Amino acid sequence: MPFPVGGVRVLPPENRLRGARDYRSTVRRGVRVGRPLVVVHLIPGTDGRDSPARVGFVVGRNVGGAVVRNAVRRRLRHLLRDRLERLPAGSQVVVRAQPEAASVPGHTLSRDLDDALDHALSRVHGDGVRSADRSKLRRRGVRG
Repeated sequence: MPFPVGGVRVLPPENRLRGARDYRSTVRRGVRVGRPLVVVHLIPGTDGRDSPARVGFVVGRNVGGAVVRNAVRRRLRHLLRDRLERLPAGSQVVVRAQPEAASVPGHTLSRDLDDALDHALSRVHGDGVRSADRSKLRRRGVRG
């Protein structure tokens, strides 16, 4: 649950993905779902019910200058903070912003993020998981 800092609800530290190794493994081993504004990489929870879902963001230079990138990162962090309860315990998510994410209204970015998350979660949980995706996850040691 997000907690207030200075009157503003923020993404709790225990829900933040940290370190290059975590980002790398999530992007390489996770299920990838691309949309026009965001790409979501998701590894289902394997740590059990006690560990929280952790999320990270990648906003490259192709999105814009530093001010624009930080604004997009803040928007994505805000949107994902309100969606933490939808993620399975112990899962890892990396959201990569596409260049178009900098120039769209918040509701459009929200809709694209929801669509990508829903699709990734359905693929991980077997609701229409293609056999290639299921075998890819199993080969990489991820059980969903």
